[in-house]
Amino acid sequence: MAAPLLEMRHVSKSFPGVRALDDVSFSVGPGEVVGLLGENGAGKSTLMKILAGVYRADAGEIVWDGKRTAFRSIHQAQEAGVTLIFQELSNCPNLKAIENLFLGREIFRGRSPFLDDPAMRRKALELFEYLDVRIDLDVEVRLLSTAVQQMIEIAKALLTNVKLLVMDEPTSSLTDRETSRLFKVIRELKQRGVSVVFISHKLSEVFEITDRIAVLRDGRNAGEVDAKTGTMEELINRMVGRELGSRAARVGSAVPGLEVLRVEGLSGPPVVKDVSFNLRKGEILGFAGLIGAGRTEMARILFGAAKKTGGRVLLEGKEVRIGSPRDAVALGIAYLPEDRKVQALVLPMNVRENLTLAVHRVLRRFRAFLGRKKEEELTDSYVSSLRIRIATREQVVNDLSGGNQQKVVIAKWLATRPRILILDEPTRGIDVAAKAEVHRIVSDLASQGVSIILISSELPEILALSDRVLVMHEGRVKTVLEKDQATQQTIMSAALVADGVVVRA
Repeated sequence: MAAPLLEMRHVSKSFPGVRALDDVSFSVGPGEVVGLLGENGAGKSTLMKILAGVYRADAGEIVWDGKRTAFRSIHQAQEAGVTLIFQELSNCPNLKAIENLFLGREIFRGRSPFLDDPAMRRKALELFEYLDVRIDLDVEVRLLSTAVQQMIEIAKALLTNVKLLVMDEPTSSLTDRETSRLFKVIRELKQRGVSVVFISHKLSEVFEITDRIAVLRDGRNAGEVDAKTGTMEELINRMVGRELGSRAARVGSAVPGLEVLRVEGLSGPPVVKDVSFNLRKGEILGFAGLIGAGRTEMARILFGAAKKTGGRVLLEGKEVRIGSPRDAVALGIAYLPEDRKVQALVLPMNVRENLTLAVHRVLRRFRAFLGRKKEEELTDSYVSSLRIRIATREQVVNDLSGGNQQKVVIAKWLATRPRILILDEPTRGIDVAAKAEVHRIVSDLASQGVSIILISSELPEILALSDRVLVMHEGRVKTVLEKDQATQQTIMSAALVADGVVVRA
């Protein structure tokens, strides 16, 4: 048996008030794909950041390629062959896609100080063709969807002389088609002898792509599961330390009521074209489609966060004008965006402040002061119901794990008690137990009469929760499927085939 490429032995790490890792050991063999799983806050990302030199361990050692080492920076780790694709993307939003791809890896004309733009473009097109992604290289990254930005991160990693590739939630914004292509890339890398650490909350994907699965719980080793012979129940039990129970998201659904929202001919840059649909009281309307289909862009226009160039929006039969998110919130519309750090959180503020940010009017006792007790009660209720792992409600949000940050965003919008709730990838980066809780919350809200637009790249999530499924393709509505018509096959057929058909609700 070949010696491990990587061994991390008895690693411990503490942050103020939190013991993130406690005597953790982890190894990866040459050409091996290892899953690294655990609930949010279990220590997965911390362990990998110690490997890459982002953090220094308080105790323990790292043996890389047979030699004891401790990388002092990401750059040093990359030079040695370790590349991380973080859950939180590191693209520069105001740079073009091609500039982000080659940032720090520029190709020059011979020994001159001038960039070889044709060579970089050829290499970029070759990479994106390999990843089966269509992308305009000259578009600023801030204008691209999170999913496309994630594919740029993957392309960056493939530019390096990588020996070990760490992927932290790489499929969180990818559809089934893009995920299949990514898995093909992982298998090809494995054949070339490249090792992969695959961190994900999508358990079926972990079983499909990995050789074995290492589990962390509360910052400690919780054993391993063989990806070929292990079961989902065994893995979940190791992750959460208990039986999770049924993972069914929605057992039946009430008959939706009267129409509360009608969208007619909605259009806006860069891709939304003549989108029309309706939404009924207590209905969950799922939005499916491939990367670039225009789902997020449609949601941002509807919420007033992006410019509308055409179309009408009617609430309960009356046309309304939504020129800003403030207008939307005043009308009872809430939007949970897919990019929590850029669009949803104020990172230097604490959990209490972020969670109550959208309900200041409700919590005000006097003209200039907030009711602190009400703030604390509201915060505590959602921290408990969503199982948000924090040391205190005054903890700075930037110090939380990605999944717990996402749960703070969900709580913030649930606190507004909206009549229309737009959820854009609501379970992205959330562990399996928390995902089941979020699904139950969404189902309960619909039962209580809240109308929900659910945008998700996970077809099982769309199918489990939705009363109807609207499929978008290249900025248009391709079809609307009733619950008994919607399957993974019918959705993907509509999402992939461009025939110009537009079906209105």
